[in-house]
Amino acid sequence: MKPFSEASERNREPILAVLKRVFKDRTRVLEIGSGTGQHAAYFADALPHLVWQASDRAENLAGIREWGASPIELDVDGAWPDIDADAVFSANTSHIMSWPQVEKMFAGIGRLRVKTFCLYGPFNYGGKHTSESNARFDAMLRGRDAASGLRDFEAIVALAAGIGMALQEDNAMPANNRLLVFARA
Repeated sequence: MKPFSEASERNREPILAVLKRVFKDRTRVLEIGSGTGQHAAYFADALPHLVWQASDRAENLAGIREWGASPIELDVDGAWPDIDADAVFSANTSHIMSWPQVEKMFAGIGRLRVKTFCLYGPFNYGGKHTSESNARFDAMLRGRDAASGLRDFEAIVALAAGIGMALQEDNAMPANNRLLVFARA
């Protein structure tokens, strides 16, 4: 059965509105952590000027293929495949990964030397949750896996700076999420 995420269906239009603008001059996008594959399928169709490369860990690739995408295996803990991309998109990954994995994701993006990186998800600001629903979500994540949880916006911006990328936009999204846009400094 084809994997499905209700959240992916709900958030795709607001994300697309930003991606149309920030990826207008890009040609090849690597999506890290494609999950169900819904975003990859939707964004590839909606942004036909782009080559949209879905990726995820091996156990998720079959589900992504169900949506018509041709994903590659990419586990931030391992060696990255040789990828030609000028942009990266990742949704709902940084709070699922451990902090060392988030650091590895940024390091890998830094080696790609992309011009634009868009990161979607919930974030804390100034070490505090932005809503009660985000606090509950964070507690649920940490209860399931102590290494996961909402990340501090400031720590994410610092990781980006460490790979030569600067925050260009912090876009409010539905359900207390954000779409952070970084560009090569």
